[in-house]
Amino acid sequence: MINGLVFALQFLTRIPLNIRAEVNSRNIAKSTFFFPFIGMLIGAVAAGAYCITLFLGREIAAISGVIALVFITGGLHIDGLSDTCDGFFSSRKKERILEIMKDSHSGTFGVIAVVLDILVKYILLSRIQTNVLPCLMLSCANARLTTVMLMSFTKTARPGGMGAMFSDSKTKKYFCFGSLLYVALIIVAFNFKYLIPLGIAMISSFLIVIKSYKTIDGLTGDIYGANIEICEIVSIAAFEAVTRWI
Repeated sequence: MINGLVFALQFLTRIPLNIRAEVNSRNIAKSTFFFPFIGMLIGAVAAGAYCITLFLGREIAAISGVIALVFITGGLHIDGLSDTCDGFFSSRKKERILEIMKDSHSGTFGVIAVVLDILVKYILLSRIQTNVLPCLMLSCANARLTTVMLMSFTKTARPGGMGAMFSDSKTKKYFCFGSLLYVALIIVAFNFKYLIPLGIAMISSFLIVIKSYKTIDGLTGDIYGANIEICEIVSIAAFEAVTRWI
């Protein structure tokens, strides 16, 4: 499992490690068990940046948190969101959409998606009333757990691509074990009501799957990245709602 943890850290973050895990189906599958917990680490870093700069005002703290999210992930998931929006909103056929998504150049819809993604996160964090640490930790974890769910139970639209590397691995049992441990952690270490944002994130992922199947008859690595970005936003908003109203 150590190799799986190393692979997950190297894939999901830009944290420098002196060791490398071999890229094979076994390590890829094992890495998915750690996705939600790596997400908690990513969220904790962003929350740390937020809290350190909070004395300068909520707006500065909010943009610091967003910047931290981008830097610790290397912008990997934002790039996936950009490529997905470029392809999905191109109004082309499946084959052409997949070509557009693979293109390294960003189009109009991709740029708009990135701007809106950063802007919405900034607005949410600048107005947040709840404790930012559990909010960001669990929001980032929710996003990555739902992505493992997509890897485990959906089909790939592009054989041989980054998405296929995960979806072709046997990840179902690691998703189940990781989910059980993560849910137990929320209940024991945080609050039972924080399962609500997780449920809402899963619904959001389900809607993304429906759209993806209708558009390109499957999912790709870019869509996994888009799911992470969208579910982070949805979870942060849901945390704020849960804190205020429940």
